[in-house]
Amino acid sequence: MKTHTREFQQTLTPRLAFQVLKEGNDRFVNNLKLNRNLLQQVNDTRDGQFPFAVALSCMDSRVSVELIFDQGLGDMFSVRVAGNIVNPDVIGSMEYACKVAGSKLIVVLGHTRCGAIKGAADHVQMGNLTGLLEKIKPAAGRINHSEFEHLSELDKYTYANVLHSIDMILSESDIIRSLYSDGRIGIVGGIYSVETGHVNFIRTMFNERQKEKAALL
Repeated sequence: MKTHTREFQQTLTPRLAFQVLKEGNDRFVNNLKLNRNLLQQVNDTRDGQFPFAVALSCMDSRVSVELIFDQGLGDMFSVRVAGNIVNPDVIGSMEYACKVAGSKLIVVLGHTRCGAIKGAADHVQMGNLTGLLEKIKPAAGRINHSEFEHLSELDKYTYANVLHSIDMILSESDIIRSLYSDGRIGIVGGIYSVETGHVNFIRTMFNERQKEKAALL
């Protein structure tokens, strides 16, 4: 498996970038990971990187996005913080990934059995963790959404938190909102199962009509 090149990144559409991730997770779940020479990829990426996606995920030790999407060195930007919360530093990192480095897809990834979500639900207070958990709590207002009816209370909160994070990214970043409106990036949200390894995508956002319109101008 070769390292992703500038040409690969530039010709990839947001929807195709999403397909690359889904296929990677399918390989992971079925234990069919691609054969990569990671040391060769170290050499291939020494002069530059061309990641096709940027993922915001939890710091949980079981949720390494490169592994669960079967990607190699230089393929993805990874932003990790407990509870996959959004703050100005996270948004700034995403703006760099998409506007400067050319990534085509933003992924917000929660996971089952998340300690941060449980901490927010239990109103845990502990040092600086208290402020972090406060950033999760606004998602509680979405827990009763009809699409969550079949879930446990904790999983409802986890799903709602992913959707809340996506809303925050779009509302707080003019740069990301513009890139999405122009069809230059897509935004997806998913939940990783620590029980099965499968990622269930619960929100997919692509604005391909705007990209087609821009191409005609």
